[in-house]
Amino acid sequence: MATTFLLLLFTFAAVVSAHNITEILSHFPEYAQFNSYLTETRLADDINSHQTITVLVLSDSEMSSLVANHPLSVIKNVLELHVLLDYYDPKKLHSIANGTTLSTTMYQTTGSAEGRVGFVNITDLRGGVVGFGSAVPGAKLDSTYAKSVKQIPYNISVLEISSPIIAPGILTAPAPTASSLNFTAVLDKAGCKTFATLINTSGVLKIYQSQISKPSGALTVFAPTDEAFTAKGVPDLTKLSNAELVSLLQYHALNNYSPKGTLKTTKDQISTLATSGAGKFDLTTSTAGDDVYLHTGVDSARISGVVIDSTPVVIFTVSNLLLPEELFGRAPAPAPGPVTAVPAPAPSKAAPVPAEAPASVASPPAPPTETPERSPAEAPAERSDESATGKNGGVARVPARVVHATSILVSAIVLVVLS
Repeated sequence: MATTFLLLLFTFAAVVSAHNITEILSHFPEYAQFNSYLTETRLADDINSHQTITVLVLSDSEMSSLVANHPLSVIKNVLELHVLLDYYDPKKLHSIANGTTLSTTMYQTTGSAEGRVGFVNITDLRGGVVGFGSAVPGAKLDSTYAKSVKQIPYNISVLEISSPIIAPGILTAPAPTASSLNFTAVLDKAGCKTFATLINTSGVLKIYQSQISKPSGALTVFAPTDEAFTAKGVPDLTKLSNAELVSLLQYHALNNYSPKGTLKTTKDQISTLATSGAGKFDLTTSTAGDDVYLHTGVDSARISGVVIDSTPVVIFTVSNLLLPEELFGRAPAPAPGPVTAVPAPAPSKAAPVPAEAPASVASPPAPPTETPERSPAEAPAERSDESATGKNGGVARVPARVVHATSILVSAIVLVVLS
């Protein structure tokens, strides 16, 4: 029994442990360039943050021709086409329903893909050959399955393919620059007109553009939606001085490229463009499933969408305005509830006669194994405030069968530990 218990623990630990694509590929020197660019483009963070994923790797000889003629932003776009948001192992590749399927890639999630550019066509060509190509109509299957590299079943699969998957137009997509990126246009289109107007009239737009223009410059922007500015409890921004407004808008940007996958794995405090000293104008992050939340100490906001994600710039939409403590103070702690005095019980005239204990305590009979029609198992759960206390305020009695089941479970655990 002890052995079974330990096996269950190890199995659980294996399930919850996260995969690490760079660590996996570090054991295969023939993919060194591919692995290096996953780190440089921050795609490794995105891959590691997904629970189910397939990576189509390229050998160094295939990567050399790609990286020699294209900027980093184009290389990242191409590599994103090689990350499928589904699990494909060799067996699944050779048993595709109807022989062909379209798979969503990470490039589709960037907001830059149009039409079917962000999808990959996978077709079983029979004879043991599986073809890969862009899902754009008329595109050729210009790559084939070469071999299996590594699988952690249903979490991550790494497969080598013969040559890069190239979608029409992806190699000519220009890298965003301070002059080419029209912040106002992209923010207006994303439903962030108020934020676009504020950064323009306050001069912060020039600060953003200057950040991109620096050597190795990069920028991450958290743009609140128009609804965020009109939400209940949002302070009156007209009462801020010009300097305070500039600090607020700088607080919504970072001086580096931090895509969603990177933010998911960030544990430390994050400095913003408004950060002027240790612990000043910082952010922290948390995750819930695939969602990423930003915390200021005053409020929190969820990253609700991606406006643009093209190295070295990423612009997100966020659900709320980010309010720094330095301008709006820390969120107040909840006020304690009123204390109600409990009157002392009146003295009893006669001491109660204790009830006699039964001669023996027997376990109740086991519940039936079959669920009767319209049983409580099908009924809606009771309100939580009535499950802990009775409807009249008294303490609810725990069913005997629950006590019995609990005692059996505790006994089993003790036996496992002692054995």
